[in-house]
Amino acid sequence: MNFIEDVVQGFPFSQEAVITVDADGRREVHYFSHLFTRSLGLSGAMLEQGVRRGDVVMLLVGSRIEWVISMLACFRMGAVALPCNPQLTAADLTKRVAATDPALAIGEDRYLAGLPDGVPYLDMRDLERIFDEDLAQATPAASARLGADDPALIVFTSGSTGDPKGVVHSQRYLFGQATQAEHWLGARPGELVWCTAAPGWSKSSRNSFIAPWLTGAKSLLVDDRFDPDTRLGIVRDQGVNVLCQAPTEFRILARRTELAPTPSVRRMVSAGESLNPEVIDAFRLATGLEIADGYGQTETGAVTGVRPGDPLQGREGSMGRPLPGIETRIVDEELQVRVKTSPTFFSNYLDGTSFDEEWWPTGDLVVADREGFLYHQGRNDDLISSAGYRIGPVEVESVLLTHPAVAEAAVVAAPDPERGSVVKAVVVLRDRYEGRVGTDAGSAETDDSLVAELQQHCREATAPYKYPRLIEFVPELPKTPSGKIKRAELRAKEE
Repeated sequence: MNFIEDVVQGFPFSQEAVITVDADGRREVHYFSHLFTRSLGLSGAMLEQGVRRGDVVMLLVGSRIEWVISMLACFRMGAVALPCNPQLTAADLTKRVAATDPALAIGEDRYLAGLPDGVPYLDMRDLERIFDEDLAQATPAASARLGADDPALIVFTSGSTGDPKGVVHSQRYLFGQATQAEHWLGARPGELVWCTAAPGWSKSSRNSFIAPWLTGAKSLLVDDRFDPDTRLGIVRDQGVNVLCQAPTEFRILARRTELAPTPSVRRMVSAGESLNPEVIDAFRLATGLEIADGYGQTETGAVTGVRPGDPLQGREGSMGRPLPGIETRIVDEELQVRVKTSPTFFSNYLDGTSFDEEWWPTGDLVVADREGFLYHQGRNDDLISSAGYRIGPVEVESVLLTHPAVAEAAVVAAPDPERGSVVKAVVVLRDRYEGRVGTDAGSAETDDSLVAELQQHCREATAPYKYPRLIEFVPELPKTPSGKIKRAELRAKEE
């Protein structure tokens, strides 16, 4: 198998593949002919740089067409693509270089500056020369005949529960995206899909262009940071049909912008962590569309999702059902995935360890309703045990987020001499409420009436023993670059 031959060359070369918009708003259409020709030339240049089948190529490129072309060049010659998030620090890059020993880096100057010495690289000027047919001289690399188990991609976990781990995915992973592309992402032939995740995350690696192409759709790349004031304007201007965003982005849009109908958008999807029901309600009321949540891990790929056509009313907050063909089970409240039924299960970690058991323990706690829709309750290590009660933080967070004063909330365990632990909420207030408390570092100012109000709000909305006995107000929550709350950091602070 080879992704270039089996997928890219299966399209008419005159068909639109990717639309790019740069930070200045300049729009450019890229056809499959462009991508094929340029990736062909880049594969030859990589070959001249000493890259061979199985070698790691580190990609330090933002959401621009050079990132896609570099990925395709790797897929063509059987090199292993290592897309890196643009927000990585020099220390992060040093760790990744030590773990992967890349044969080459391809990147923008602003990101290559953090690369440790000794790694050969091609910058954007080099790529411009390589893409110029009058200047290009390298003989393209041959199209590799690859097996399903040959490595294709390395993706690092987000590090929300510890140090990021390098996860190796095989060629099977690329083609296995067809399941979630059809049954969760839900794009149709000719539609425009915008997955807003930056390069380097598992969601971008599978949904920025691979999953859209597998359904005959095209993709949008916007090389700019998230700005709530312009996000939905871009969606309308570019005619996006399927919008795939992180939960944090949906939350911010719901709380900080004036939501309005987006005529071109037919489907909205979200994955990464639980999306709060009130955010789904806000989009439903303003746009007439529901947000279809999904669930997966870097190691597993997509596992569950609210499918096209699934009624969501009354199931807000559900991460959907297992995707067709994927078997799951719940053991002691933990979701487990049957390995052999997952078309995108990882090969091994970079340290060489692999998983050889039948069922993969996700570490995520879930409950299921009668129809098999799953609801995320938190991580195993997030679970709070208080006076004999087991309390999932997600439920308490969701309740807090329904209060008009709360913009964001994270719930963790705080030690208590009598109960063992109590529920503590770390809260970010909406702008208009910030005057009621002091959220600056070291501030001792607190509006006790607001604390009592939030506690009573939780008592009325959920079981009384779950309410937060402690509430701390902060200006922002610690998060990974992908927007996930670092609950481990908050727990460590309490411990």
